[in-house]
Amino acid sequence: MANKLHFETLQLHVGQEQADPVTDSRAVPIYQTTSYVFHNSQHAADRFGLADAGNIYGGSYNLLAHTLSQYGVETSFVNAHDLAEVENAIRPNTKAIYLETLGNPNADIPDLDAISAIAKKHGLPVIVDNTFGTPYLFRPLEHGANIVVHSATKFIGGHGTTLGGIIVDGGNFDWKASGKYANIAAPNPSYHGISFADAVGPAAYVTYIRAILLRDQGASISPFNAFLLLQGTETLSLRLDRHVENTKKIVEFLKNHPKVEKVNHPSLADHPDHALYEKYFPNGGASIFTFEIKGGKEAAWKFIDNLKIFSLLANVADVKSLVIHPASTTHSQLNDEELKDQGISQSTIRLSIGTEHYEDIIADLENGFAAV
Repeated sequence: MANKLHFETLQLHVGQEQADPVTDSRAVPIYQTTSYVFHNSQHAADRFGLADAGNIYGGSYNLLAHTLSQYGVETSFVNAHDLAEVENAIRPNTKAIYLETLGNPNADIPDLDAISAIAKKHGLPVIVDNTFGTPYLFRPLEHGANIVVHSATKFIGGHGTTLGGIIVDGGNFDWKASGKYANIAAPNPSYHGISFADAVGPAAYVTYIRAILLRDQGASISPFNAFLLLQGTETLSLRLDRHVENTKKIVEFLKNHPKVEKVNHPSLADHPDHALYEKYFPNGGASIFTFEIKGGKEAAWKFIDNLKIFSLLANVADVKSLVIHPASTTHSQLNDEELKDQGISQSTIRLSIGTEHYEDIIADLENGFAAV
């Protein structure tokens, strides 16, 4: 019938043939959420495998390895725990060192002090993704970082309602010294010929982003989303304290469970990053982490599909506890070798511990194990 309708009718009705199935709203509804729950593990895998229609999350690795390479940006991936490998990867055209304070999904921790020293020796800025570390638990600028970025969607917003990001310019890098950063240090013809490094000094980088990149490439946050993120910031410390305390109890529970092969959490004494965890996170952290369940993919999916309190979705750092199977969803674009490098197997389950009562969280995990 649609092919016979006139334009004036089509513009009103195409894609809106039925009212919203949940609320019966006739106008297109707005859902203030960052994510949607998968029906089960197979549904999640189908979405990420493009067998089912939907939007997918690519992740930082694919952005750096595949998307940016199409624009002439080359990334050298290194083992951040091997400082010699980090330094040897620096080439004449290297522009920055980029790392995360807590890795996704295994909560691995780099030695930021040591890596920052290498970067300073070579005149490079250090860009740190502190999304999982949060400004409350870890302050990268005090450990040599020059720029800090956050997905504010996660802990800063904290409630799974808002998309947004933050760039913090430490104002502690000399953009003129090496001659590599002409877009910041040289006169900019699209902005009255000013040099941002000369005009605003320590704020050169973030001013360049605001004046040029934001103007030309967008990414402007909506006022309401900014309001929600500011609301989230007001309770950040309160929520993080609860996340941390709950995580300690859940890690202890999983460590001693007979159906768990391994828990990947840096608070554990046998974790390779335990010393770095104690150095950089004396107040705790890493409420997003993984464990290996005995029984492989089949056991992992059964476990996940029988949880009730945990939501199966691709977000993290929510006040609600979340779960996902990375190998078939968030990291499904990686090949077997890349998965191995990321420390992910078919037995890996990622948890994001929320702020519910810890006894209820543990009881829900027990339900999952009972199904395996």
